[in-house]
Amino acid sequence: MPDAPDLPDAPDLRDVSVAELAEFRATVRDWCREHVPAGWRQAQTGVPEEEFVSFQKAWFQELRRAGFAVPHWPAEWGGGMPVAEQIVLYQELAAHDAPRLVLAFVGIHHAAATLLAAGTEEQRRRHLPAILDGEIWAQGFSEPEAGSDLAALRTTAREEGGAYVVNGQKVWASGAAHADWCLLLARTDPHAPKRRGISYFLLDMSTPGIDVRPIRQATGEAHFCEVFLDDVAVPAAHLVGPVNDGWRVAQETLGAERGMTMLELAERLGNAGFRWLLEACARPDPGGERPLDDPLVRDRLAGLETEVTGLRALCRDLVERHDAGTAGPADASIVKLYYSELLQRMTDFGTQIAGLAAHTELRKPLSSGWESGAWALDFIGSWEWTIPGGTSEIQRTIIGERGLGLPREPRATR
Repeated sequence: MPDAPDLPDAPDLRDVSVAELAEFRATVRDWCREHVPAGWRQAQTGVPEEEFVSFQKAWFQELRRAGFAVPHWPAEWGGGMPVAEQIVLYQELAAHDAPRLVLAFVGIHHAAATLLAAGTEEQRRRHLPAILDGEIWAQGFSEPEAGSDLAALRTTAREEGGAYVVNGQKVWASGAAHADWCLLLARTDPHAPKRRGISYFLLDMSTPGIDVRPIRQATGEAHFCEVFLDDVAVPAAHLVGPVNDGWRVAQETLGAERGMTMLELAERLGNAGFRWLLEACARPDPGGERPLDDPLVRDRLAGLETEVTGLRALCRDLVERHDAGTAGPADASIVKLYYSELLQRMTDFGTQIAGLAAHTELRKPLSSGWESGAWALDFIGSWEWTIPGGTSEIQRTIIGERGLGLPREPRATR
């Protein structure tokens, strides 16, 4: 695999010297060459779920032993890596086509961010070491009628005898079929304004009354799940933050999707994703013609490469300004919008180039991302990014109102 390009450092934000950063990059490169599993894409294609889970847990522990699993966590919990080194780490993991941490993602990012920002000391000591040991988390936010308008959620939690009894339904809960715990939002005050009557809970997925139903997707996978909650008792000790303050706490969770997570995705798109696209364009068709010899195809490739370079720079800028506390209120929306729509354009083009063969490829590596080279499946999967987590239309509204200061959209009145 090619090494990641040595992008220039930002002198005003760098927290290690140029020499130290170069030495760290060499260390990560050597580690990747030795530890990234050879042939993992083939080995993870078409495997049973239990093999996928086992592989994911083993890969997470491999990264943990090297100190690469949770570099963004505080040092006392196993992290503390300088931001400049984190950037290098994700560049090299992407360049060496390392597997993604699919199952651990919610735990190491969303759950950890929530616990560190709003959890009690007891909650942190209970769950952060457990996450490092392989505890899997899901996110119970969205509902059938509360997706982009999350504050419209209807799942209820009523206080009863030192616990909260929860009833309702969640949907699009990624990885919930394998989860040990879930980040749960529920309405504790039905009479309060939408955002002020929500509380935030840590839900043990082994609690009686929970029914998890995987949703079979167009790609054949069942990563998303529905979660039905029928009189589920959640101990009061599992409440995060004050009662009815769950909306504020949830912003800490959602904030974990910014910065390094987007930088990692951008690096993967610019490495494996673009590499698969070049290979598809260089592959002769049944008539012996290569798409790469068509000037229109070369022009499209040059445009996509330029966009990928811009995305990577944009993500790095966001990471550095977020760390410095200078990020703007719409910056994360800009990155999310740019990444998701570029991903869709690139996978759409890959599907066109691959032709009918792309539509007969019905499996992809389970530990890959949205740039596996199984083009039709990648393109279908790319819609996960332009719809969930705030649609492209909502991101544009945020950019307009919070970033550019445009007047707010008129609200519907009855």
